[in-house]
Amino acid sequence: MDMGIFTRLEAARERTLQYFELSGQQLARSYGPGKWRIRFILHHLADAETVLFDRIRRIISEPKQVLWAFDQDSWAKGLDYSGMPLDLSRGIYDSVRAGVIYQARLHYDRSGHLEKIDSALSGS
Repeated sequence: MDMGIFTRLEAARERTLQYFELSGQQLARSYGPGKWRIRFILHHLADAETVLFDRIRRIISEPKQVLWAFDQDSWAKGLDYSGMPLDLSRGIYDSVRAGVIYQARLHYDRSGHLEKIDSALSGS
């Protein structure tokens, strides 16, 4: 495995964590009309990281997993991104990304060959 991937994962974590420190006004900005505000994107990153971590652990532990997609807009609404404390998502993102990096370091060379079935491609 390219060892640079770990450096990139760690660097991305550090850059992303900086965004959680933005002011309320900055967090309320979006990158375009009808697009998510930065606050929502940060909550989404924490959720997406938890999904990724679950997928990594399933692939390592249970070969030939089906990896289901998730509806990010439903998660944003159902998990109340508007009211959810940003510090909570920051902690989730930080610790789960650390878990992703740990599992990648520990298992990729040994288990990188394991098969998966992509639900988007399997017609499910």
